[in-house]
Amino acid sequence: MTSCIFSVKFVNPGQKTNLQNPVQANGFFNARFKNLSVSKKKMHTSYNSLRSIQTTGALSTVPGSRDSLMADGLDQLEDDLGVCNPFQKYTPEAIRAKALRSPLDYVKLTLRVAKVSLELGTFFGSLAYDAVSNDDTPDQVKIRAAQLRGLLTRLGPSFIKAGQVLANRPDVMREDYMRELVVLQDDVPAFDNKEAYKRIEEVVGGPIDQVFSFITADPVAAASLGQVYRATLRESGEEVAIKVQRPGLEPVINQDLIMFRFLAFFVDDYARKNLGTSAQLVLDEFGQKLLEELDYQQEARNLKDFYRNFKDDPYVKIPMVYTQYSGSQVLVMEWINGVRCTDPQGIRDAGIDVEEFIRVGVMSGLRQLLEFGLFHGDPHPGNVFALQDGRIAYVDFGNVAELSSRNKQVLIDAVVHAVNEDYRGMADDFIGLGFLAPGTDVEPIVPALEAIWTDCRGQGMADFNFRTVTDKFNRLVYRYPIRIPERYALVIRSLLTQEGICMTLQPEFKFLEVAFPYIAKRLLTDEDPALRERLLQVLFNNKTFQWERLENLITLASETPSPGSKGLDLSDSVLDGAKLMLTDSYIRNSLLVALTQNDRIHVEEVTRLASLLQGSVRPEVVVESALQEGPKFARNFLLQWSERILSK
Repeated sequence: MTSCIFSVKFVNPGQKTNLQNPVQANGFFNARFKNLSVSKKKMHTSYNSLRSIQTTGALSTVPGSRDSLMADGLDQLEDDLGVCNPFQKYTPEAIRAKALRSPLDYVKLTLRVAKVSLELGTFFGSLAYDAVSNDDTPDQVKIRAAQLRGLLTRLGPSFIKAGQVLANRPDVMREDYMRELVVLQDDVPAFDNKEAYKRIEEVVGGPIDQVFSFITADPVAAASLGQVYRATLRESGEEVAIKVQRPGLEPVINQDLIMFRFLAFFVDDYARKNLGTSAQLVLDEFGQKLLEELDYQQEARNLKDFYRNFKDDPYVKIPMVYTQYSGSQVLVMEWINGVRCTDPQGIRDAGIDVEEFIRVGVMSGLRQLLEFGLFHGDPHPGNVFALQDGRIAYVDFGNVAELSSRNKQVLIDAVVHAVNEDYRGMADDFIGLGFLAPGTDVEPIVPALEAIWTDCRGQGMADFNFRTVTDKFNRLVYRYPIRIPERYALVIRSLLTQEGICMTLQPEFKFLEVAFPYIAKRLLTDEDPALRERLLQVLFNNKTFQWERLENLITLASETPSPGSKGLDLSDSVLDGAKLMLTDSYIRNSLLVALTQNDRIHVEEVTRLASLLQGSVRPEVVVESALQEGPKFARNFLLQWSERILSK
């Protein structure tokens, strides 16, 4: 059983208590803890980010025991994530206990294994026949890929979800099969309405017509895990969507997860050799996400978090969730009236400004990744709506992923190394990202990374797109023992999906033309010390100040402001830069060298910067802040100076 150790401080009604106890992650927290702050290493969080409690990754198991072997993947997974989800339901022991409660359960599992083994054996037998007969032509591979898609569909929800995951895992699946699995749909016939209505009544605590004045006779959508009805709340007249889980899913999925873990044992050596990681780890990632999607209470928490994050954003719509009518298998949320992004012509016909809508979508996606660290893991066109007023709306929050501060910092490092064309640094980032096992010799990968990045940049940044880079990267992943952790696979999927939606609406769309201004503005204006440090890494290359990069950043940040933005304001950045120059001798000396490098004074560059800064710096703000903070800053400066003198 996984334990998270942290200190808790209650910030409500007058009581402040510090606890330092191992708290079991499963079942301890619930939605009643509204204003809870959790700290470890001076980290504070509210209920909105209980999901982000830092974890020790400790497992209460005996080394070498069966439980220890079963827990290895989960232990490494928690350590990689850097966070502990207090609502986590997945552990190998918990799944085993639920699925195998009686002798009859063992019989059911045996029959399930027999059925799956027969289906998979037949498919892999056909692959072996192709190999023996040297029939591996592109047409034959395409036929086998289509057969695999049909096979996964027949085997049920667990395998459908596994196929959808494999469609985004170039470290596990070859590219031609991935292309086929991308179109894998989880649309299935709806289950009986009476069963769905019964489940709704159990959750709302009474007859349907007491709570809803209207509900559709049939579901408006059905998928492998559940189906959706449209209804109207009797009390308020608000239109809602009711998501009802398909009955009998959890026992089958639990059996499948046990079977997957059993199979993982036999391919573990292969996985460690070719992926650089345990097959159990890959399986644990999948199991965690699948059980999260099954838990509608977790989806309700996801909805609340997204709603809070975007509550002040006038360009993004997140549906409200009605927890009083929701449970673990029923979810009631606000109905979204809009045009799905599966209907680009409908968006145009609605008179929506397509270019502005695309910009809004890109900005909201980047905010999820870089600002909140909590992002929609499946923003496919069916889950994204264009509203009449130009806003973008998201639905279906079962698949949500999180990036810890550590994850984001390593991602930023990778971006900085890419900008600086530091290919050795990019290769080292693969270890930090968890793509490669610690201690891996990255030298063989450096030339391949340089070739990919040089080729993509050689086309010109205006023509740069994620699909091109991803296709080339997929071939690299398949050649080396690279594993892509689930959260980063979802990041790639999210970016590719958003780019695809944008290019469907506007074929000439260039993702980076919209994304770069936002990223540049964050680098220049964000108060996060980690981002400021990365900014300095961008501006200095081999100890040489890059004037052109600073000019490009300011130009990009000034262009195409985010929706609702008041434009670029670098007043605080100028003040922070002045403080850094006065207090940090390295930066001060580096800037002095930059002004005189190549045996000349760079008056021309300084003049251009001053021209670019016009309108981006408010002198009154700079003067006011200098007067207010000047005495305090001078005192700190003198203290630092005296400490340096005394230490010599």
